[in-house]
Amino acid sequence: MKLKINIVQWLLFLVCLQTYAQIDKYAYKRELLDVSDDWHAIVLPDAIFKNVSSDLSDIRIYGITKETDTVEAPYLLEQKKPKISSKNIGFKYVNKSTTNKGSFITFKVTLDAVINQVQLSFEQDNFDRLIKVEGSQNLKDWYTVVDDYRVLSVKNELTEYSFTTLKFPDSKYTYYRVFVKGKDAPDVKKAEITLKEKQEGSYKRFTVKAIKTIEQNKSTILTIDLDTPVPVSYMKIKANNTFDYYRPFRVTYLRDSIHRESGWKYDYQHMTSGILNSIEENEFNFYSTITNKIKIVVNNQDNEPLDIDEVLIKGFDYELITRFNTSANYFLTYGNKGISKPSYDLQYMTERVPEKLVKLKLGAEQIIPKNEKETIEPLFENKIWLWGIMLVIIGLLGGFTLMMMKKK
Repeated sequence: MKLKINIVQWLLFLVCLQTYAQIDKYAYKRELLDVSDDWHAIVLPDAIFKNVSSDLSDIRIYGITKETDTVEAPYLLEQKKPKISSKNIGFKYVNKSTTNKGSFITFKVTLDAVINQVQLSFEQDNFDRLIKVEGSQNLKDWYTVVDDYRVLSVKNELTEYSFTTLKFPDSKYTYYRVFVKGKDAPDVKKAEITLKEKQEGSYKRFTVKAIKTIEQNKSTILTIDLDTPVPVSYMKIKANNTFDYYRPFRVTYLRDSIHRESGWKYDYQHMTSGILNSIEENEFNFYSTITNKIKIVVNNQDNEPLDIDEVLIKGFDYELITRFNTSANYFLTYGNKGISKPSYDLQYMTERVPEKLVKLKLGAEQIIPKNEKETIEPLFENKIWLWGIMLVIIGLLGGFTLMMMKKK
């Protein structure tokens, strides 16, 4: 019985020792200050992203108790990105007509609902028109919802682009009339009515340290340097030009760099692509990517280059929702690209998370020291001593050999 108890105690000791050693697997740590509740939120600072893995899988929260045991606190990683919902609203066509002033389409909303978008599909391609949207309760008195709203369609052997979604403030009428202005206006083939609701996210604007612009092979190439590697997920490109334009572009980010005798070699990977144009706001959202250098290539074709005077770069706030079960001195650890993402029960119980959480402050970044293995010093560090001893041994062996030969 005593033997079994001793074995169990020894196993528990090994488990605790292994848990404590887990902290040494990471390169950096930051102390969590003023842990006072069972639940807290931790906003990840920009400076942390240069030392974490690209998917943030190496983040852990460890606590050291008074008994020098190590405990791990579970967490939920949240991107504070906007949440968008879309609801289709039913309707019936009332009439369609075409005059010298333009083409009309009138429809009746079948439900008592609010709308703020109408997606249009046209019979023709290649047009640039202005649209007026009106609302009415009785088909007699009409009120302007939005006017001079520009729609565009470009389709040729090089590209295909259309901007035909009407966006306006929340509106509630029984009838709506869409008027496409101008003679020979394109006919509306199809329409969809929706209510878009958006819960704003929490964005952080990143500091652009430098922008280098060059013109090469009918393209404008902008290289953007940021202060530090950060998770980029939003970009807005502003041009000063007053004329209409329509330019394809692509965005890449610096993934890695290698120094060779011939110089630095940069490995750029695809981030996003799209169309810069004079109609929309030129705002682009894409998958969050950690980088400190971005390259934008605008294809000017045979047109004069755009005068791009500002590039606005943002990213979502990253937040950890953490539960503390044990009283301990807790640290946020990171810096191990070879470890996989943790799996906690907490991800299946998000409804247990309180609505209001106190945000913890983080201490300064510390390098976690590694336990280096002790090296055994050689008995003789000086080679002269080693050679001397070898000569003595050889001499003794030779002497014994001569003595034995004389006896024989």
